[in-house]
Amino acid sequence: MSSEQSPPPVVVLDLDGTLVDSVYQHVVAWQAAFHDVGLHTSAVRVHEAIGMGSDRLVAHVAGDPAEAAVGGDVRALHDKYFQATLRTVCPLDGASELVDALARHGHRVVLASSSETELVEEMLELLDVRQHLEAMVTGSDEVPTKPAPDLIETAVGKGGGGPAIAVGDAVWDARSAAAAGVPSIGLRSGGVTAEQLRSAGASWVYDGPRELLQRLADGPLRTD
Repeated sequence: MSSEQSPPPVVVLDLDGTLVDSVYQHVVAWQAAFHDVGLHTSAVRVHEAIGMGSDRLVAHVAGDPAEAAVGGDVRALHDKYFQATLRTVCPLDGASELVDALARHGHRVVLASSSETELVEEMLELLDVRQHLEAMVTGSDEVPTKPAPDLIETAVGKGGGGPAIAVGDAVWDARSAAAAGVPSIGLRSGGVTAEQLRSAGASWVYDGPRELLQRLADGPLRTD
């Protein structure tokens, strides 16, 4: 690479629904948690909230009074129920290969998840990607969670700064990236439609990590 060439952009990757197939386990866990405290929420409403930080989700789904009264209880119950489903969570097709290819092409890869560090670490055990990660930012880092821009901005900084592209499966990923001034790629592997992802700010949409991997040569993450 000549001194006049810019390095490939930092790639900020989400985790749930982007690298691991865990979105619907989260939906079931949240719905059960709400049920246990006497709040009956629809699966659709919960699914629409997946991807934002857990510190925001209870109020978004059930309102501020619910957050004030039982927010901590709901989060603890969600974590218990989700932990019980971990054996059913698998990597998404092409996820590990995608991260490997990004690193080989010179991208600095940073993970940015609204989930707590302990849970992120458990999810990473399913993937062979740790050696390719420049850094990691999670909901445990006392950074405002998605859709605030802070997680994305912090991740870009930990990746060395400069141009960046975010990759995520939720509207909250796209909105967080847009708020940070970072273009984003949407993946449909979390169950969100292409139209919703584009409306939230995603500039490109692919079915999942496998299609993004197959389209690296002619997509926004190509390196010339």
